[in-house]
Amino acid sequence: MDNKSTKYLDDILKNSKLDEIQDFLNNNQKAFIKNKKEFSFYFKDVLLTKGIMLKDLYSFAGYKESYASKIINMEKHTKDRDIIIRFCLAGRFTQKETNKALKLYGFNELYSKDNRDAVIAIAINNGVYDFATIDDLLEKYHLRILSRPQEKI
Repeated sequence: MDNKSTKYLDDILKNSKLDEIQDFLNNNQKAFIKNKKEFSFYFKDVLLTKGIMLKDLYSFAGYKESYASKIINMEKHTKDRDIIIRFCLAGRFTQKETNKALKLYGFNELYSKDNRDAVIAIAINNGVYDFATIDDLLEKYHLRILSRPQEKI
């Protein structure tokens, strides 16, 4: 994937005419997410740099290996953004790494104008990865806690 930022591409799109679509597609082909496995490759690379084993990540996140591996390997798709956030927290991802993982999976990044996302981002930026602590913070501000994985354990 090319390193052109989404903002850069969005700025081009704002000024593009209908007859320029093909040029935009041709000129930015490398920037497009082409491989649905790109999330999996990225996620595993980040874990590797942090020295975290996948089996440990599954345990930390509170999911069975059989379920979690299918999500991370993109064999099964989840519509629950909190699952990916839990995986990122279990992997001790930075906010930037979490945002990229969410984006590659097809979810919105942590959004600073969303109360819940802001609390999660602040926790991450302060090195807080413990689910119970983050849930306590979310409850303190009357926000929905991270989804509990009991049904997946």
